[in-house]
Amino acid sequence: MEGSNLGFQTWAIAIYLLTTSLKSVSSMKLHRDLGITQKSAWHLTHRIRETFLEPSTDLIEGPVEVDETYMGGKRRNMPKSKRKELTGRGAVGKTAVVGMKDRDANEVKAKVVQSTDAPTLTGFVEEGTSEEAKVYTDDTSSYNPLHRHRESVNHSKGEYVRGEVHTNGVESFWSMLKRAHKGTFHKMSPQHMQRYVTEFAGKHNIRESDTIDQMEKIVAGMESQRLRYKDLVE
Repeated sequence: MEGSNLGFQTWAIAIYLLTTSLKSVSSMKLHRDLGITQKSAWHLTHRIRETFLEPSTDLIEGPVEVDETYMGGKRRNMPKSKRKELTGRGAVGKTAVVGMKDRDANEVKAKVVQSTDAPTLTGFVEEGTSEEAKVYTDDTSSYNPLHRHRESVNHSKGEYVRGEVHTNGVESFWSMLKRAHKGTFHKMSPQHMQRYVTEFAGKHNIRESDTIDQMEKIVAGMESQRLRYKDLVE
């Protein structure tokens, strides 16, 4: 809150709204609800996102589900000038995010990545899991070099569940993030995508707590997390 001209009550209400809204709150709605400018509301929401506590740094023992997704608007909805800049098909022009869900702890870790190649995806998994962890993925070939006990479902052949082998849990997390993208924000800038991902992972990981406890955890995460407006827009 250092350097903020907003009162404690404004901060408290904003934290409450972001915490209790499954699909979050847009800066336009927040500026109307709080009686502040949209610019201030936008800055406020990003400052709060910075405070969501990271999940435990302990290595996940497994089982763990791992999957990747792409965030961004549909090409047909982009301006013609923007579409001309894009070449290729599928995920071109979108932001890649990789995530894992610890089934035992029901915690999610997610990270924006520049690529979904094998070194990036396997590195993400191996840095966050123990060597003995069971890892469940889809049939993406980038996971093939993974030095873990891995089992996969073959989505390309219509296989989504085989006993305990599935990625439904982490895909449910993607579903909520994408509903927020379409229904609340309509646009998530690649520059700020990690903050949105952090918010939704953080809310998922504390959702079993009472609202007041959730708010206390967010406030506890404010230490050393100052985010100045000029740093936000650089």
